[in-house]
Amino acid sequence: MKYINVTSDEQLTFAETPVPDFSGDECLIRVKAIGVNRADILQRQGNYPAPKGESTILGLEVCGEIVACGSAVNNWKTNDKVFGLVAGGGYAEYVVIKSSQLFYLPATFTFEQGAACAETFLTAYQSLFLIAQLQPKQSVLIHAGASGVGCAAITLAKAKDCFVVVTAGSEEKCQACLKLGADVAINYHQNSFEQWKKANVPDGFNVIIDVVGGDYLQRNINVAAVDSHIVILSILQGRYCEKIDIGKMLSKRITITASTLRNRSNDYKAELVANFKEDFGKLLCAGQLLPVIDTCYSWVNANKAHHRMLENGNIGKLVLIVELTA
Repeated sequence: MKYINVTSDEQLTFAETPVPDFSGDECLIRVKAIGVNRADILQRQGNYPAPKGESTILGLEVCGEIVACGSAVNNWKTNDKVFGLVAGGGYAEYVVIKSSQLFYLPATFTFEQGAACAETFLTAYQSLFLIAQLQPKQSVLIHAGASGVGCAAITLAKAKDCFVVVTAGSEEKCQACLKLGADVAINYHQNSFEQWKKANVPDGFNVIIDVVGGDYLQRNINVAAVDSHIVILSILQGRYCEKIDIGKMLSKRITITASTLRNRSNDYKAELVANFKEDFGKLLCAGQLLPVIDTCYSWVNANKAHHRMLENGNIGKLVLIVELTA
């Protein structure tokens, strides 16, 4: 099969490798579309290696068709259209996925839409509801609201009738977040979310979702409510925060959790998928939870997709379309 290889100088080129083996509770998927994630770029740069024992090929989420099932799989069949999570191996014509980590592709969805769902919605769901225990009517601050995860988090939080404030880096991105359902969108180049909080939400935010890192940790502490949760998902601004007011953390009884999804156990991911299906599966199947897609590229142009993400130009997901060989 073809796959996208990372060369020693970090270039993306096509190469050939055997179709992966599968067994037991696994399904072999013919990949039709691939969701692009910042983790792909970090891995390409040598900064985010695949978990031990997983494929070293890039790619954490795919959509396609089942071509074969392991002997222990009884809830899926050949030709089912599905999407799901992988810990690696997505940038290829075929990939193996645990059957417990698969979703049926809704009848109204394209393969490209399916490829834009798994990582974003599951990360947002895990962060908002499993980690932060967000409750209906509570307030949530989502940084990078126009990112794939940000867009998904807006959609899920509004489905629970929460008050959603986002930050984004341009007026275009702010407008996109408002159109998606956010109550307030703050252009961080023009306004301070800390000042906005003082004037509008004096008690602070119940939940804060942060992919920025760096000194945003202290700024998040400043705007957090009593008994609030801060969930850190990435470190776009840096891995260090020079000064943290621990006293303020204590007085507010803030819970801070850092989380990644890729290196979680298969059992954890299976439970996460099951919980998401129980809570939001009907909305997804009804087409009421839609991924936001910025641009779809042929996988021949994967470099262009990575470049757009590095420039922070995307609103929502970037997707690669796989052109299969005979």
